[in-house]
Parts: sequence; structure tokens; C-alpha cells
Amino acid sequence: MAATLGVGLAVTGAACTDDTSRPSATRPTPGRPVSDWLYQLQGYPGGRLDAVARAPQPLAVIDLARNAHADYFTRAEIEAVRASGKVVLAYFEIGSIEQFRPEYPEIRQHGDLILNRWPDWPDEFFVRFWDQRWWDLAVRPRIDQAVRAGFDGIYLDTPLAYEELELSLTPGRTRADLARAMVDLIVRISRYAKSHRPGLLVFPQNSPELREYDGYTGAIDGIGMEDLFYRSSDEPCAESWCEENLGNARALRAAGKVVLAVDYASRAEDVRAACARYRQEGFGGYVTSRALDRLSPPCR
Repeated sequence: MAATLGVGLAVTGAACTDDTSRPSATRPTPGRPVSDWLYQLQGYPGGRLDAVARAPQPLAVIDLARNAHADYFTRAEIEAVRASGKVVLAYFEIGSIEQFRPEYPEIRQHGDLILNRWPDWPDEFFVRFWDQRWWDLAVRPRIDQAVRAGFDGIYLDTPLAYEELELSLTPGRTRADLARAMVDLIVRISRYAKSHRPGLLVFPQNSPELREYDGYTGAIDGIGMEDLFYRSSDEPCAESWCEENLGNARALRAAGKVVLAVDYASRAEDVRAACARYRQEGFGGYVTSRALDRLSPPCR
């Protein structure tokens, strides 16, 4: 096992009065870099996490729900992964909803919560993420489920909703206003989650520019970053936003936050190059397929 997770290792265990049965796994705290991690949201063999538990990476991001929609992983299943020495983060979206998600039927009954379809993912829609109903129907229940299941932290996807949803559907809202609303949501998530389990880790994914808004950096323990160096077809990430994202990720790293980077590449030379960049930058790194349906080897 790559035991160099070493991000100022701290022991968890008795963070909550109902948590004394948890194994004394180590967990990252802001400080030194995570060496590598794994990221799998579907395709668990037999719907089980055995392969994740056996993998050498010391930190795992998995979906809150088994294969993203069937049902939720149990506390016993998560504890078995943690017993292997891993830190385990629960993935869920905070700015969008997929049609196959367990909450979708109820959210659909509140039709005005759902906004435009995401062109890159046809079964996914952006939502009014600032609406109290979204908090009540999706966000808070997902945090509660992650706490009940014994995850070490939460991994929050689609903060980018603030810049992708159609402004025509939100009269009176500006991009800056929506960015502020997304930061407010992340701060609210962090406060709520940590009040229910002190020390619970909070990692949003992408949109590192939100660090420019008051409250954001203090609310998070780290950030997940996609496509810093390569995109899904083994193309180097050369757009202007790639450099901007890298600069913001570096700034968060300098602020003591853990950066978990994932690139989508398959050619051996690209995998090696991405891993070399992770080491150079002091980021935790992982290279895999965009489908996130299999385990890939750790960076070495």
C-alpha cells in the first residue's frame, strides 16, 4: 500500500458519540500532499467494494449510491473499506440531478427546480441549487446518508452549475450572483456536515476560482480537479481555462488544501507524464477513463 498519504495524518474515531465503533483509520488534514487516490463511481464487480478495498491507493472516492442509483452502500460495507486503511469519500452532485438518481422522481414533482439539460451528459439537468427545496430534497439527505454510512468525507460534484445553467431560466440572476450562491451552498454543506460529524472532510470538485469568494477556502479541506493536464481522448489540456484552473489549484494547495487531480488518458506515455506533473505540483493524482467504471493503477 502507498502509505505516503501523509497529509498530516490524524486519527479519526471518536468524532461523534455514535461513532465509537469506527476503525481508527487515518485521514488527511491540510498539510503535506496526498500521493495518489482512486475514483470509481460505477462498475463495482457484483455491486461490491472488495476490489476498492484491495486497491493500493490510500484514498478512495466512490458514489454514495451503489452503481450510482440502485441503493445506498451500507455502513458495514464502508467500514470494510476503511478497515483496509483507506480514507473514503462519498461522491454526490450539488448543482445538478441525473434522471437515474434515487431522488429524481420526487424532485421532478417540483418541476421548477429543474433547469436546462447538460449537453455533455444528456440525462443530467442543472437545478436551482440555491432553493431551499433542493437542500431539503437532495443535499441534506445526501449528507445525512454519508454520515450514517460512515464515510470519512464528502466529494461534491457540479459546483460548475453556476456557470453552466441558462441565465434565461433564472431572471435577475448574474453569473457573479450565482457564484456567490454556490459558495454559500458549499459553506452551508460544510457547516452542517461538520456539525454532525466534526472532522468530516469536504472536497468540492472543479470550479477552483470560487476561492476568490469569502468563506469558500475556509469551508473546504481540499478540492478535486479534472482535466488539469489531459482530456478524455489523450489530448493535452491546452485551453486557456486549463492554465487558469491549474493556477487556482496551486493557490489552494499553497493555502494548505489537499488537491486531488484526475486526468482521463490511456496512452502509457500520457499516464506517465500526468503522474510526473502530479509529483511536481504536490497533488494527489489518478489517471483513468472518463466513465469512472474501473480501477486504474496508482501513479508511481
